[in-house]
Amino acid sequence: MEGENIRTGEQTGRDGISRKTLFKAALIAAPVPLLAGQVPALARDSAASGGPLTPTPYCDDGDDPTPPQTEGPYFKPNSPQRTVLPGAGTKLVVSGYVFGLACQPLANVLLDFWQADNNGAYDNVTYNFRGHQYTDAQGAFKLTTIVPGLYPGRTRHIHVKAQAPGRPVLTTQLYFPGEPRNNTDTIFDPALLMTVRTVGTGKEATFDFVLNVPGAPPTNPPTSPPPGGTTWKAGVTYQAGDQVTYDGVTYRCLQGHQARAGWEPPNVPALWQRV
Repeated sequence: MEGENIRTGEQTGRDGISRKTLFKAALIAAPVPLLAGQVPALARDSAASGGPLTPTPYCDDGDDPTPPQTEGPYFKPNSPQRTVLPGAGTKLVVSGYVFGLACQPLANVLLDFWQADNNGAYDNVTYNFRGHQYTDAQGAFKLTTIVPGLYPGRTRHIHVKAQAPGRPVLTTQLYFPGEPRNNTDTIFDPALLMTVRTVGTGKEATFDFVLNVPGAPPTNPPTSPPPGGTTWKAGVTYQAGDQVTYDGVTYRCLQGHQARAGWEPPNVPALWQRV
């Protein structure tokens, strides 16, 4: 691709537990099974470490940078701006963040998604299962679509182009863990695996992008008093199943951890579930 790459990494905090491990454990702590296969790291795991990230999609041991991927023959420009790609199939919600090299979230990043329908076919006439969106002020995105179908020669995947304002375009593909065709698809790269779990009759996936965008590291979260109707407190050690309120809303702890400023329940759905 044209000069951009993405990466996530793992850093170990002072408590000896890496944020990568913490968030991975939180994702599998809820009573829903994670799909079989590898569990990638998330860029947010090292966002508070202070160290720069290398622009690749994912790192397992801090090595083997992963290249971007071909756009394939089915990209179609001028997709509609939307966060929901409607259609028949198993519901899939993909969410995550886009970071720069200094771990700062990137706002207004263009993310253009396209994929096959439930039968493995691309719509090359109109714009079914095509759409673009922009990250919010926190660098977050959320795509509601379906699990794409299979077609000859490829494993299950979603295409995406990502572009920060004034920067080159990154083209890549996102994959599903536990797919049999992952072993035979010549394009498949485990560095681009999403974290996927089953929720009811649908699936939820998580992936963080890190673009080749320099910048200053983020400042520490503000320490202003929490809003009213809040029992959650930084510094408290919570266990899975504990319930707290934050700004009048009740949350259930998904994974035991010591609360920190910036990890308030609305900010870390991997650790807290709204009830």
